[in-house]
Amino acid sequence: MEPLKDPERLLGNLDTLGVARLLTAASDITLVVGDDGVIRDVVVADAERDRHPSTFNDWVGRPLKETVTVESRDKVDALLDEASASGPTPWRHLNHPTPEGRDLPVMYAALRTPSCAEVVMIGRDLRVISQLQQRLVEAQLSMEREYESLRQMETRYRLLFQTSQEAVLILDGATLRITEANPAALQMMGQPRKRLVGRPLGEAFDAASNEAIQGLLAAARAAGRADPVAARLADIDLPVTAAAALVRQAGASTFLIRMMPADPRGAGADPDASSRRRLGEVMASVPDAFVVTDTAGRILTVNRAFLDLAQLVADEQPIGESLDRWLGRPGVDLNVLIANLRERGAVRLFATILRGEFGSTTEVEVSAGGALAADAPCLGFVIRNVAPRLAAAGPTSGALPRSVEQLTELVGRVSLKDIVRDTTDAIEKLCIEAALELTSDNRASAAEMLGLSRQSLYVKLRRYGLGDLAGEAET
Repeated sequence: MEPLKDPERLLGNLDTLGVARLLTAASDITLVVGDDGVIRDVVVADAERDRHPSTFNDWVGRPLKETVTVESRDKVDALLDEASASGPTPWRHLNHPTPEGRDLPVMYAALRTPSCAEVVMIGRDLRVISQLQQRLVEAQLSMEREYESLRQMETRYRLLFQTSQEAVLILDGATLRITEANPAALQMMGQPRKRLVGRPLGEAFDAASNEAIQGLLAAARAAGRADPVAARLADIDLPVTAAAALVRQAGASTFLIRMMPADPRGAGADPDASSRRRLGEVMASVPDAFVVTDTAGRILTVNRAFLDLAQLVADEQPIGESLDRWLGRPGVDLNVLIANLRERGAVRLFATILRGEFGSTTEVEVSAGGALAADAPCLGFVIRNVAPRLAAAGPTSGALPRSVEQLTELVGRVSLKDIVRDTTDAIEKLCIEAALELTSDNRASAAEMLGLSRQSLYVKLRRYGLGDLAGEAET
């Protein structure tokens, strides 16, 4: 910083009081700090003293480092060390805590007095700049939120546009050229997107329909929307009904053209659409759970009965998830079902369980079929709750498995420890029955054959409910 060129002539008559007044006028805060780092005096502009009266009154007699925040204390040391009588130090930013809880930001430069006994620190209040910076940050965050909202809206629009079953064309309002077409429109018009986009709308219809289409656009331009008109597509000679709406934004206009086959039962329409719709409505209402998956077992659609069995609330919850998450033993039953469907084409009455979201399990039977040769192959599963039927047949919790097949069916439903225990009991019971049969129900001979004492044999007979032990002794 360069001093005045002739300070002796210009400021030579300025006394000490004048210098103090000049410092007060030129700065927001002026501090006089001794060599020991203790504040000797504080001079504050009247506006600043009115804002923080108690803050500055308490500074006199305190070390300067105690009046700043922790991160500013190293800067205080640097200011005091660099201060000299030859010129001011570089400006440094210090923060002072206030009773209101918000920091007071001040930019300081320091100059040592000619006697070198004190350091004069000249401060500029940075709150205005800090507030401007805060407003800039808030404005930037607000813009980011607006951009994110716009991106989400565009994503929802794109998703709706791409998945709509209704053919939709978007036209530039000035040139009447097609700027966008959804998949349904591409399929209806029999054209790839690169050939359709950029094409004048009039070329998409035959010559006899051009007058009706021009009238449709004129009505939409005048009223914002227009009633449907009959027209015929040029490339595939398909009669359609076209409706239009006009959207104005940022000084530009865009037409939205919706097209539907003029006769759902006529050319270009799917003759089985209504039948499939009725079939879907029936499957949605049947009491047995119905699930459609892709060939990997990921769910495409389900009915309400499946949601009830799986303890789900919304129709969208299972979509995209593997059926393995709820059906049977994880990684086993679904793979077995899919393998059999690929090999045989159908599966009938496959016994397994269905697990609910909240831990419940339900005994079920699964019948399945697949449309593996279709353009979009899929698999269908009918899942029937057989728990009421099993309960009506009588309790089975105490019954022992009688075969290997029954034992293997327990895998995934019962822990290995329980399966081993039940298997041991089943083998033990079968051996005792065989021994009694070989000895013509002679208990002593059966015990000897099995290597048991008569008392142990009687205990096991009671355990398994074999024979008539009433009135017989155990010894």
